[in-house]
Amino acid sequence: MRRKFFEAVPPKVSDKSVSKQGVRYCNKMFTLEKDWSGLSNKERCRLRQKELKPLMEEFFAWCRKQKATVLPNSKLGKAIAYSLNHEETFKHVLLDDRLVLSNNIAERVIKTLVMGRKNWLFTQSFAGAQSSAVILSMIETAKRNGLDPEKYLEYLLSNLPNESILTDREKLSAYLPWAKAVQANCR
Repeated sequence: MRRKFFEAVPPKVSDKSVSKQGVRYCNKMFTLEKDWSGLSNKERCRLRQKELKPLMEEFFAWCRKQKATVLPNSKLGKAIAYSLNHEETFKHVLLDDRLVLSNNIAERVIKTLVMGRKNWLFTQSFAGAQSSAVILSMIETAKRNGLDPEKYLEYLLSNLPNESILTDREKLSAYLPWAKAVQANCR
């Protein structure tokens, strides 16, 4: 959302421009989140309700007011429309204390997939494409949990075949990247 407002800011514009106001609203939200980064999820959630929620409400009310005054097909009009169309999605951060305001983490993780996209155009089958997706998900999840992806895959391939029932959720949960044994063996 911030990127769309940022792209709508003309090169030479006053600080009072509507597009700059949109960027400022977004910056305020990100500043709050940055200030709370070291807090527990519970405390961050409390502060989000107290400070971020009113700011979001003010921002979306501002967007609705501006919508009537800007050209809908302009960059600013598209930024406002995008914000309003995804308002409920953006507000999910207020409901779940594990969510983050920025999608930068997701974009960095997906970078591997995007870089290999042309190579995967030639996947010979749907099953092959699904297998690639599963393996990439496992690698990125391992990275996100501080594991060496190669060690994690080796650990899984060495130990999972020894399990008698692979449909037992309890047994399989011991192989998730945050399990103590996995953390001890795959760093």
